[in-house]
Amino acid sequence: MLPLKTAAVLCLLTLVGFAARASDDIVIADFEGGDYGQWKATGDAFGTGPAQGTLPGQMAVTGFAGHGLVNSFHHGDTGVGTLTSPAFKIERNYIRFLIGGGKNPETTALHLLVDGKVVRTATGPNNQAGGSEQLGPDGWLVSDLVGKTAVLQIVDQATGGWGHINVDDIVQSDQRPKGLLSPGKRTIRVTQRFLNLPIKDGGAHRKVTISLVPESGKDHLDLQQASALKGTPDFLPVINDVELADGTPDWWAPIDVSRYQGQLLSVEVDKLPEGSTALSSMESGDKPKGQENLYQESLRNQFHFSPQRGWNNDPNGMVFYRGEYHLFFQHNPYGWNWGNMHWGHAVSRDLVRWTELGDVLYPDKFGPMFSGSAVVDWANTSGFGKPGNPAQVLLYTAAGDPTVQCLAYSTDGRHYFKYDKNPVVPQFTGGNRDPKVLWHEPSKKWVMTLFVETNHLNTIHFLSSPNLKDWTLMSTVDGFFECPDFFELPIDGNSANKKWVLTAASSEYMVGTFDGTRFTPETAKLKGHLGRGFYAAQTFSDIPAKDGRRIQIGWFQTETKGMAFNQGMTVPLELKLTATTDGPRLTWTPVRELEKLRGKSQKISARTLQPGDANPIAASESDTREIRAEIEPGAGSEVTFNIRGAAIVYNASKQELTVNGQSAPAPLRAGKLRLTVLSDRAGLEVFAGDGLTYIPMPYISKADDHRLELKVAGGSAKIVSLKVYNLNSIWK
Repeated sequence: MLPLKTAAVLCLLTLVGFAARASDDIVIADFEGGDYGQWKATGDAFGTGPAQGTLPGQMAVTGFAGHGLVNSFHHGDTGVGTLTSPAFKIERNYIRFLIGGGKNPETTALHLLVDGKVVRTATGPNNQAGGSEQLGPDGWLVSDLVGKTAVLQIVDQATGGWGHINVDDIVQSDQRPKGLLSPGKRTIRVTQRFLNLPIKDGGAHRKVTISLVPESGKDHLDLQQASALKGTPDFLPVINDVELADGTPDWWAPIDVSRYQGQLLSVEVDKLPEGSTALSSMESGDKPKGQENLYQESLRNQFHFSPQRGWNNDPNGMVFYRGEYHLFFQHNPYGWNWGNMHWGHAVSRDLVRWTELGDVLYPDKFGPMFSGSAVVDWANTSGFGKPGNPAQVLLYTAAGDPTVQCLAYSTDGRHYFKYDKNPVVPQFTGGNRDPKVLWHEPSKKWVMTLFVETNHLNTIHFLSSPNLKDWTLMSTVDGFFECPDFFELPIDGNSANKKWVLTAASSEYMVGTFDGTRFTPETAKLKGHLGRGFYAAQTFSDIPAKDGRRIQIGWFQTETKGMAFNQGMTVPLELKLTATTDGPRLTWTPVRELEKLRGKSQKISARTLQPGDANPIAASESDTREIRAEIEPGAGSEVTFNIRGAAIVYNASKQELTVNGQSAPAPLRAGKLRLTVLSDRAGLEVFAGDGLTYIPMPYISKADDHRLELKVAGGSAKIVSLKVYNLNSIWK
């Protein structure tokens, strides 16, 4: 028989153990099996069982537990259906889960039903273009429902963008769900120019709302109303998908709030984890925070444009206006990845040195700001300009639901105003986008090319307008996907023999004629660039006639991990049409203005190289170079340049040029290989055959690798001319 005291202790321990077990978590579903078990599916959205992560055509799905999850993207965003649990008894104070995908409490949601009625609802975070497939923790307090019988229902009744939902790891618990608090809020008095947001690359996507706080004796206006009254461009007070840093940031994203000097701002974040310092670490400053090494970062290209901070993709609105080249671009100022599409803005007087001016088009009620073009309205057909001061007019896609085309304008190239009667072109089909506009002098009208997917076919629609505001469909051409460009070029400089060129995002193109209504191709679709990482290129409009060049810039997909910026642009490229035995073909060459960047140079005298000969190029520690070579390769020879570890190889037998494993035809011209190489910190651009072969190539070498070597194999090669230039930075 145990002593009374010992028995009491054991009894107490038994009761404590029982209590601990009684409050253990209860797993409702972890979706780790091959099917849904007793859960019942309807429709086609949920498939026959849990997804094992990302489904075909879907952005990368992250944040789920284990191997499986509910993912209603089985038929893309067109699939619909429901997934309903068996009945269960609510036995804990909380139900917690992981959730992502679309944000609509009616059509993409997780519901808790008691007695057939919805008593709790949760959704993913995404309700506009962009966003992330990351699942995040969420949950409900259900202490008032303990003892009741309930079911869970996952609903996907949406068919448009973000028309799907992701759910995983549903658990009953007496522990309050760790993770999200909604919302977090802070007020900040504007005393300096910038508000700096802490950013974590790859962090959870948050919604940030900024508004003016009403104060005694002051009228309350939200930021958009206030900026409109002050005659400045609109400023969006809601920023979706900000990768806020909950702890130490990777970098800081500045917001210019100087127009609200002296006023009190409310900064609200929709969901923050416990212990997050995202709000408290936001700082005001006269300068953007963390830019002490701006433009000198280790992976910053030194003669290619890239934004100060954040992501960029397509070049937009390229136009020559009031003595400046204007380069707009797709920009996410609040993240390293794609999202939050704004129009960034930079200008240059020489196509070489660029000054970034800040964003000019912000997401609005019509959606995020997708790609488009710009023109100068010399005849003031739109009425936005004044005599002697024509307006610069931007045409762009607002990628909401529906997707529509809108316009904005400026009379000084600095301040931009959205047209108060937007949109100017309604939706044809979901996702129509990227208007490219030009003035067609023979028919005295504006012409727009617009990407439209019709009956699962990629088409370019041709529209016309007398005033940039009212548009009429004229004709269509099949076979081109997004970001069209359309321009006329002389063949071999002969102004009496011109052809029209239609190109699109991949840089594939057709050559033909245009009668003001319809484009008639005279070639098959032809390959443009022959490399990698070049997309969505556009050409400048309104370059003065005395110049006469057609100048193009493309999105250079140079990923720069660890930097506060991501991606960039190619150098400006001059396009020409040249006659070949196969018909007229486009050529690409660097614009002549880049020559002003040349610094220290080497000139290699004419000579014949044999296999095994020493490298004729002297050592240099530059990481930015231009090479101009004219070489006569012998039969069977192979000529190789090694530039900071990148291999550029010409095979004379195949008449083929290979750059880092990417091969392209490069026929000799008059028996010679004429080669130009531009080498920057994060990429190469290689030109051969007088521009008929253009090979862009994102490439990051080791920081201490400054090699520049030339060798031959398989036979001799004669150097006719060879010059090597170190290139100075455009940022200094």
